[in-house]
Amino acid sequence: MSPGRDRGPGPFVVTLVVDLPIAKPDALDVIAFVSDGAIENAGTAHPRVGLGRGTWAEVQIPKFADPPPLAVDVWSEESWDAAATEAARLADALRRVGWTVRGPRADEV
Repeated sequence: MSPGRDRGPGPFVVTLVVDLPIAKPDALDVIAFVSDGAIENAGTAHPRVGLGRGTWAEVQIPKFADPPPLAVDVWSEESWDAAATEAARLADALRRVGWTVRGPRADEV
């Protein structure tokens, strides 16, 4: 997990990195499944999965057919700690279904 890219007032974000060739809709489906959440704004340019009160996950995929990784940004309106807690919970759940999840490397930030 990244140590919070945002430094000012919210929303706060923690990024998880997944080295997996998967389409954005499929990634959102898996995130919704493992978090018992639902995809909000499906079919729009900004779909997301609600994780809890004031927290959600968004999937950022590579552009122009670049290879993985893809980024899962976990956002919180409350605090960086809330984002980090939900990101850790989501990372554990994704690992249980076989995903390899890590924080971003310096060259990916």
